[in-house]
Amino acid sequence: MTREKIEEIVKNFLIEEIEVAEDAIKPDAVLKDELGIDSLDYVDIVVIVERNFGFKIKAEEMSEVQTLRQFCDYIESKVNNQ
Repeated sequence: MTREKIEEIVKNFLIEEIEVAEDAIKPDAVLKDELGIDSLDYVDIVVIVERNFGFKIKAEEMSEVQTLRQFCDYIESKVNNQ
C-alpha cells in the first residue's frame, strides 16, 4: 500500500469517525494536544486500523508515536511488512 493511500485513509477516518477538524490534520500535528485525540478515541482507532489495514495496534509500539506523521509511519511499517 502506498504512503499516499495510507494518509488518505487515516485522514478520512479522523474526520469522519473521530470528528477531527479537517484543517487541523497536518503531518506534524500532535495527536493528543492538537487533534484532541483522547483515550476513548484510541480505542476506536485500534478498531478502525484493524478494519482498514488488517493488523492490531500494540500499545507498547505506540508509546513513541506523538504526531500524525509518526502514526502514518507506524501504519506504513506494519502494512508493508505483513
